[in-house]
Amino acid sequence: MKQFQYIHPTSQTAVLDAISKPGSKIIAGGTNLVDLMKKGVTAPDKLVDINSLPLSTVNTGPDGLHIGALTLNSVVSENSLVLDKHPLLAMALKAGASPQLRNMATVGGNMMQRTRCAYFYDTAMPCNKRTPGSGCGAMGGYNRMHAIFGTSTQCIAVHPSDMCVALAALDATVTIAGKKSKRRIPFTDFHRLPGEHPEMDNHLAPGELILGVDIPDNNFAKNSYYLKVRDRQSYAFALVSVAAGLDIQNGIIKKARLAMGGVAHKPWRLFEVEKSLEGKTPSEDNFKAAAQIAMQGAKAREFNAFKLKLAPATIAETLKHAGGLV
Repeated sequence: MKQFQYIHPTSQTAVLDAISKPGSKIIAGGTNLVDLMKKGVTAPDKLVDINSLPLSTVNTGPDGLHIGALTLNSVVSENSLVLDKHPLLAMALKAGASPQLRNMATVGGNMMQRTRCAYFYDTAMPCNKRTPGSGCGAMGGYNRMHAIFGTSTQCIAVHPSDMCVALAALDATVTIAGKKSKRRIPFTDFHRLPGEHPEMDNHLAPGELILGVDIPDNNFAKNSYYLKVRDRQSYAFALVSVAAGLDIQNGIIKKARLAMGGVAHKPWRLFEVEKSLEGKTPSEDNFKAAAQIAMQGAKAREFNAFKLKLAPATIAETLKHAGGLV
């Protein structure tokens, strides 16, 4: 690991000034960044510790439930407001990592974590995400964990977060600060598909800081479920995961929200599936039919073709739980 400068600003202005300098990276919990530094995947000149900023609150506001960017994953998963209003988020967080990691990881850091693609972590292998233009080792390599949606000729890596899948399904909004102004962006637009620039994970501009996320009020609390299919029950990333929230009134689905993890470079929102469910009754047949709609445009590689069957099965099972059929 190369030598780096460490600073600990105590104001938002000082943080924004520090991260505007080339070679600077933010550190909070550090659960992903430190690993990347140890493996030589990233080598910042300066680490800017933002833990002194007042960004660790969970409260209700005009835009719904507000969660500060420095709030620990463990705190969010056990918060009474989250459990009452948005249990889907708590389910996803508890599926996401070990208790030790949840006690360190922050909401903003979770959003900013990078892919766990083995070729990205192995600096001896080609990876367009790590070194643009070097190629993609996963294309012709062992690609069992890789994407089936939204891929490009440059990259087939997947986004690793569980929390982000739930936030995408819950129509969350991200608040971002720059030196001149603040802006808000829908959570579904925060992360990027790989396209021609897989090295760019999201739409956070250089010198910007995540302040927090807001989740609007909804009627999904009674009919929410998060299902994560993985190789082992503890501390493993998703092969396929699904976050589902249903607003069921008088036996009819009025609104539906679904997103998937483990299948794309970003949390994969299932907009067409949501439309297909609205006005339907919660039934196994309707859920199976909706799951098939989700697979439009899916493209598998040599070792991840099983996801073409696993994904719709996981969607249908998740909907059965959310719809009260299980």
